[in-house]
Amino acid sequence: MIEEQTRRHFLTATSVGTAASLALASHGLGQARRRPSSRRPARKVGFKLGLASYTLRKFDLDETLSMTKRVGLKYICFKSFHLPLDSTPDHIRQVVAKVKDAGLILYGGGVISMNRENQVHQAFDYAKAAGMKVIIGVPAPELLPLVEQKVKQYDIKVAIHNHGPTDKLYPVPAAAYEKIKGLDKRIGLCNDVGHTQRAGVDPSESAEKYADRLLDVHMKDVSAAEAKGHGVEVGRGVIDVPRLLRTLARIKYEGIVSFEYEKDEDDPLAGLAESVGYVKGVMAAMRGRA
Repeated sequence: MIEEQTRRHFLTATSVGTAASLALASHGLGQARRRPSSRRPARKVGFKLGLASYTLRKFDLDETLSMTKRVGLKYICFKSFHLPLDSTPDHIRQVVAKVKDAGLILYGGGVISMNRENQVHQAFDYAKAAGMKVIIGVPAPELLPLVEQKVKQYDIKVAIHNHGPTDKLYPVPAAAYEKIKGLDKRIGLCNDVGHTQRAGVDPSESAEKYADRLLDVHMKDVSAAEAKGHGVEVGRGVIDVPRLLRTLARIKYEGIVSFEYEKDEDDPLAGLAESVGYVKGVMAAMRGRA
């Protein structure tokens, strides 16, 4: 297992460095002309890449938008650091305008806790005012009937986020799935692949098993498949990222894969860029351009 991961990382090292440099220069890999691979068929990739703004929790809104563009990402999901949940409608309009002016798309908000009824109402009003398509949330199980009502009323999706082995409520996607499988299909899962792996569950297998409810993905890598595992640059940890991305393509996942890079919170740009570059390199190979 270790030898296979080492071999895989070695073979992808060149594309990682190239892709990361291109991302920092704000030039997409799509601008590079590459010969089609003769070793594997091209694979259609329907998902898009984005940023979970928790990554840049130590930076203000303007810095966050700027750094998101620098690493070549277009979609963004705001944590409350960058758009507080209690924002006035006028403030939300101003922030949404800034996002648009930056050439980015605000697709969601979260992670948002919903432990009381008023928090459920607030989350949906907030998402509607900002034009968000999905709430990445952690609703209390007893509030799921209310969440379902709001989903039907607002036509805004809710993706339940798992938080790993220390989370008694939703440690892995399976725990959330069991509670929502009979509810409106707009209530689904945000598979945080790092926390899933830390809980001892293969994120590729989890994504495939619960594909019918997969609404969002938090992309990261971790140092170990156990509770003490910590965040590392994507491609340097224990997650088989190429397999995960191939799985997402095979199940025809068409949502956002958002980077939630939790390492180096005071200076995350280099590690984030490396992570984005690695994933873009794998995606280019999947499309037959590497």
